Amino acid sequence: QVQFVEAGGGLVQPGGSLRLSCEVSGSVFSDTTMAWYRQTPGSRREWIALIDSRSYTIYKDSVQDRFTISRDVDKNTMYLQMNNLKLEDTAVYYCNTHPPDLRGPWGQGTQVTVSS
Repeated sequence: QVQFVEAGGGLVQPGGSLRLSCEVSGSVFSDTTMAWYRQTPGSRREWIALIDSRSYTIYKDSVQDRFTISRDVDKNTMYLQMNNLKLEDTAVYYCNTHPPDLRGPWGQGTQVTVSS
């Protein structure tokens, strides 16, 4: 069973930066397309950035040029560098495969709050 542990969230002012991490266990991390997702209350969880096994990346328009997804295969860890954060980036951030691996639970997520 694949497990995901997200970390790195927090409270930050608009324009600030955060770096999220996602530790993955129980899967062949290097061969799997991974993604960062986020969810706000009352909204559907959506992917915002993904990275495939060749490190090819795709971003949603809302985070393009501000967020950078990366992976460290040796550490089975994925990252999301978030710069120039905006109020609308406030959400709980999750990681998973893309499409999501529904054989097991999502991780607990990490809360990102952008507020002045």
